Amino acid sequence: MPLRRATLISSLLFSCCGFASTVGSLPLMPWPQQVEQPAQSGKLVLTPQLTLQINGDNLDGARERWLGRIARQTGWPIMTDASVTKNPTIRIDIARAVAVIPGVDNDESYRLDVTLNGVVLKANTRFGAMRGMETLLQLIQNDSENSAIPLVSIRDRPRFPWRGVLIDSARHFMPLATIKRQIDGIAAARMNVLHWHLTDDQGWRFASTHYPQLQQKASDGLFYTQDEMKAVVRYAAERGVRVVPELDMPGHASAIAVAMPQLISQPGPYAMERGWGVFKPLLDPSNEEVYRVIDTLVGEMAEIFPDSYLHIGGDEVDPTQWNASPKIQQFMHDHGLKDAHALQAYFNRRVETILEKHHRQMIGWDEIYQPELPHNVVIQSWQGQDALGEVAKKGYRGILSTGFYLDQPQSAAYHYRNEIYPQGLQGRDQQQPGEEAQSWQFTLPRLKGSPVEGSFTLIDGKQGWRGFIDFAGKSRRMVREVNWLAPHQVTFRVDTWMGEVQPVVTLAQDKLTGYMLVSNVRYLTQGEKLTQTPAGIQPAVPDAQQRANLLGGEVAMWAENVNADLLDVKLWPRTFVVAERLWSAQEVTNEENMYQRLAAVDRWSVVSVGLQQHSEMQRQLTRLANTTDTIPLQIFAEALEPAGYYTRQHLKFQAGHYNALEPLNRLADALPAESEAVRILDTQVDTLINDRGNRQAAQAIYQQLARWQTAIPQVMPLLAGNYQLKALQPTAQRVEEISRIGIALVEAIERNQTFGARDMAAMHKTLDEAAQTQDEVVIALVYPVEKLLRSFK
Repeated sequence: MPLRRATLISSLLFSCCGFASTVGSLPLMPWPQQVEQPAQSGKLVLTPQLTLQINGDNLDGARERWLGRIARQTGWPIMTDASVTKNPTIRIDIARAVAVIPGVDNDESYRLDVTLNGVVLKANTRFGAMRGMETLLQLIQNDSENSAIPLVSIRDRPRFPWRGVLIDSARHFMPLATIKRQIDGIAAARMNVLHWHLTDDQGWRFASTHYPQLQQKASDGLFYTQDEMKAVVRYAAERGVRVVPELDMPGHASAIAVAMPQLISQPGPYAMERGWGVFKPLLDPSNEEVYRVIDTLVGEMAEIFPDSYLHIGGDEVDPTQWNASPKIQQFMHDHGLKDAHALQAYFNRRVETILEKHHRQMIGWDEIYQPELPHNVVIQSWQGQDALGEVAKKGYRGILSTGFYLDQPQSAAYHYRNEIYPQGLQGRDQQQPGEEAQSWQFTLPRLKGSPVEGSFTLIDGKQGWRGFIDFAGKSRRMVREVNWLAPHQVTFRVDTWMGEVQPVVTLAQDKLTGYMLVSNVRYLTQGEKLTQTPAGIQPAVPDAQQRANLLGGEVAMWAENVNADLLDVKLWPRTFVVAERLWSAQEVTNEENMYQRLAAVDRWSVVSVGLQQHSEMQRQLTRLANTTDTIPLQIFAEALEPAGYYTRQHLKFQAGHYNALEPLNRLADALPAESEAVRILDTQVDTLINDRGNRQAAQAIYQQLARWQTAIPQVMPLLAGNYQLKALQPTAQRVEEISRIGIALVEAIERNQTFGARDMAAMHKTLDEAAQTQDEVVIALVYPVEKLLRSFK
């Protein structure tokens, strides 16, 4: 069924039922499109004798798999007779049988009704049944009385058809069992694509029958056989998940260069690449043998991966080899190709023809886009909504990964706010009569690469301050929460491709000084006042028809800082947050409610799905602590976060450790991206600031800070006892100092006391020093305590 027709049918399915996106307290993520509960709440009580029946299609193994998960969730052995067909506890009715292999146009809608008489799940296809069953499994709760499902009626279908997770097996090899577990998680999150990154500079993981030298010479013996890859495809299909393989070309070709140097634009010899980054080897577009090899490899992939899409990468092409080759330069002249971009476009057209021969459609990163490609090509964007909006306007389809890079430590809220469509400004950036505006240029040096430059403009309007920011080369973004901390010191927040950015800058005597908090890391910044407001670039907002070209998005999990022992920690449960953005209604945006449901789905995903985010972290903490009594280290770790954005990569680069030989054995590697304890503390601080008489909030803050303060003397011997932790001894001392400051602030609020200027300055100095990155972690606790301190004006 064509995609647009499937979408129309899905829309008709829901048009008669109304639309409800209001989010409630049920432990569901992603939140369904429509949820209705009876006025008087009730529940369907479950027993070990529950039965499950599937009608309308043969879902091999699904019944046993789902009953097994119910058994894990309830703690019972399910004692059911497979022959029972009358009045089953759970009945699944599928309207029509369809092909087992999922596609991009599958109907994933479903209807779920839980009454006192049982559960009825209705779906047009097996894929809707699978999505609905994940919702039902999330609803099973063990309360104070029994195991039960709340009475509820759900009508649901996804907002976007493409909801994927990219897993990088090239930089760090991921064993088969690890890949299958992630597929279980993808299906549990009601996502539907595993984008499998199989080749890159650091490794060739696809076993080729025709060119075995690729895996023999360029994989360090770590690769997937064709039978293993076929097994992954079957495993994924049984769970309604597509597998889209990636064969990266013409760049990221160092592994190919080792095995088949005759295909590369400059002669070797080449050795296995151990570093991370962008490297020189490129396939030679003027060499006909290159296309014969690609043809053969695509044919092999098409035999293994039945999905209609094949990813060609196409990103980060360094044209040095092409520009330095007289042969390639002559080829370009003969074919009227004016530059390297035109040469890559020529290469892509040749590759697209090969894909078409094998009945595959091309998908690749932003760099593959050029107007001569067929409109069935899909562009995956790491450059952001601006690039994706332009693609949609030109009639090409696209998916978004910018803002969904989970290998970068970012808050779940940042990913949750990341909208697929470019957002218009609705004239809010225009200065109105009677309003005053000031614009400031800034430069933000990074640890690696060129500085980030731009300007921001603050407008003093009738309804308070608002503003916008213009990063160089990027479209204008409105900022939020403009707050003057002092007469000449301002802060605000804005989501960017780097993560959430929060400047804390002093604007005085036409000079800008201070820092920008990029994710959770401070970057010093400076600048000066501008005499006029910059023109800026308006966002490339597609119209309603063009928005239909945007198919969805993908989580990106690049593996420079991730191996198989850490993959679950980095992916889960945050992937459920991205899943909600891609599945649920656009209006589902309440962050606090999201965090509450995320905690529930985190617990559920460990028990029901078998994800290992907590066991992986605990195993790392046990190794680091040299004891099974890891509680002091756990408490200390709750005050910390891994340094956000690409700070960790850049620090490794500066130290000369940015390579595959760098062990991922620090505490930073074991930490989740966001400290839940600090996040909760921050909300309690907000409550206390808004109501200084709120004793409950004050006590909660005091107890958490005292917990950290008490744990530090206990954790110090653990830090001293392992060379991998020693660098964090000063960090632990800082956590104790910050906790002491926070407790003093809470006590001062309760006693209605204040502090002198000298004491205030000393506390600010301590917090500023504690905010510095140490051994690739930051003390996240700094920020709620700093907020509390700033409330003393």
